[in-house]
Amino acid sequence: MSKEKYYITTAIAYTSGKPHIGNTYEIVLADSIARFKREQGYDVFFQTGTDEHGQKIELKAEEAGITPKEFVDNVSSEIKRIWDLMNTSYDKFIRTTDEYHEKQVQKIFKKMYAKGDIYKGYYEGMYCTPCESFFTESQLVDGKCPDCGREVQPAREEAYFFKMSKYAQRLIDYINEHPEFIQPVSRKNEMMNNFLLPGLQDLCVSRTSFKWGIPVDFDPKHVVYVWLDALTNYITGIGYDCDGESSDLFKKNWPADLHLIGKDIIRFHTIYWPIFLMALDLPLPKQVFGHPWLLQGDGKMSKSKGNVIYADDLVELFGVDAVRYFVLHEMPFENDGVITWDLMVERLNSDLANTLGNLLNRTVSMSNKYFGGVVADKGVSDTMDEDLKQVVLSTVDRVNAKMNDLRVADAISEIFVLFKRCNKYIDETMPWALAKDPEKQDRLATVLYNLVESITIGGSLLCSFMPETSEKILAQLNAKKRELSDMHTFGLYESGNKVTDQPEILFARQDVKEVLEKVEAKKAAAKAAAGETEEAKEEEPVIDIPKKEEITFEDFEKMQFQVGEIISCEAVKKSKKLLCSQVKIGSEVKQIVSGIKAHYSPEEMVGKKVMVLVNLKPAKLAGVLSEGMILCAEDENGELALMVPEKKMPAGAEVC
Repeated sequence: MSKEKYYITTAIAYTSGKPHIGNTYEIVLADSIARFKREQGYDVFFQTGTDEHGQKIELKAEEAGITPKEFVDNVSSEIKRIWDLMNTSYDKFIRTTDEYHEKQVQKIFKKMYAKGDIYKGYYEGMYCTPCESFFTESQLVDGKCPDCGREVQPAREEAYFFKMSKYAQRLIDYINEHPEFIQPVSRKNEMMNNFLLPGLQDLCVSRTSFKWGIPVDFDPKHVVYVWLDALTNYITGIGYDCDGESSDLFKKNWPADLHLIGKDIIRFHTIYWPIFLMALDLPLPKQVFGHPWLLQGDGKMSKSKGNVIYADDLVELFGVDAVRYFVLHEMPFENDGVITWDLMVERLNSDLANTLGNLLNRTVSMSNKYFGGVVADKGVSDTMDEDLKQVVLSTVDRVNAKMNDLRVADAISEIFVLFKRCNKYIDETMPWALAKDPEKQDRLATVLYNLVESITIGGSLLCSFMPETSEKILAQLNAKKRELSDMHTFGLYESGNKVTDQPEILFARQDVKEVLEKVEAKKAAAKAAAGETEEAKEEEPVIDIPKKEEITFEDFEKMQFQVGEIISCEAVKKSKKLLCSQVKIGSEVKQIVSGIKAHYSPEEMVGKKVMVLVNLKPAKLAGVLSEGMILCAEDENGELALMVPEKKMPAGAEVC
């Protein structure tokens, strides 16, 4: 009989930088689901990959002094390295710069255009560069991006648009008829109430203000907007062809059974993506699960906060499976989870070293000590055995139920309930006491057999979540991995088999103080490598410039300096040096022209808080009115740096 298929995907990771542990959580979560589905007998296809186009990439590559392709090659390789480090069992790693993907995106765009679903127009709105998203004024939150909270800027450009409203009611009906489509339910309510029911606006699906993207082949000054490009990876990666020549892999696996994504991109996957599929006359994915975030103790991880934790740093300290256990176990179904170094050490010591590691070590050691490693079922049972067996044999059903509902943290907790029950069984039966009575040797052998059998079942269940640890457990017990279908029967471990005579510690306990010292040492080393030590700062060169004539305090008092926020910026036409910025100063907006085009792009200027001389007499530069001066510092090579406030300051704050 052929197996039932199961197609699972993660969101493809954006190649703007190295993924932190919060990003890595998603691939580990998807891997545990994929592995368990294989255990359940499904023919699983697990796809992940990288999203490699967009304005943000173009800007970062420019900053790094390399081409966008070189930049994404480097970052994509790093992402794949970390996914492999975390022992994830994906079947396909797609890159949106793969030639076959780019060709299909162009064909998809052309098909939608020919069908009348895409049309050309102009977009004018507020644009968030990090999210690569346009928003209306009403969608902004406190004047900022509703998704990431960053500054937005006014933007207007020629663009192609997708007629979202054409399919909106059809999508509303689909969601109402398929309550399982968006999970958890709270995410569904958010999409319906905040976006679908108020009415969908047409979606911008091309850009002309940057080049790093897939060109619209019939209008090459446009590149395909990132979401139409990125989302289609779920079908192009398995061989979808717009002209009807799709691969057998696509025909077998589509529709996807599960799109696993972060809650911050749920809108794109439950509104835009289903509507794109409707336009292509393709069935919708069966389920989209928007998982919560893994936060640092002081909030969402960000480089600006300096609280980013990376998976490879955690692995170096704790090992792969300890990190897998932590991120899976600590994430609730709907609410955000929290990661701290203290909590990691606590879980390592209590759950992994004590509950699991100590249980295995005691069981193997006692088997060697009392019976030379031979584990035999002598059939001398007691009433307390029945409760152990009931817990052990019911665990597989509880784990199955939790995993079918994607409650992965709860599933792991059920397995550790089994291990805790085994530890309690040791306390109840007291093997060390039985060993002192020659007449109770058969009872002692039975107790140890029951423990080995129970741990074999628990260790086998653990393979989807902690695969290396599962292998180590079964190797020490000299046991074969138990199939899920065989976990309702107690006593399948071969009586008379021998456990290892060289038991190994699964997880070594750690001291939180020592761990924190290692973390701080690593941070210091990273800063030193980046040239951020105090010593390096002291050695920076100084510059002496000719002194000007002294002025009086009254002269100085005539000048008014304030903090200004650059809300938009563009190059001055017919000038190689000038940028024209709209600068918010208090409730007023001034237009200021600056000769800094060689040092800052217009995009870089937007959102910056700068120091401004606000009462400078207006003048025209290259025919453009300038109503002030933005202050900069200049080094010996003529390089300019904007003077920005050290701390967060509101626009209009006085510089005094």
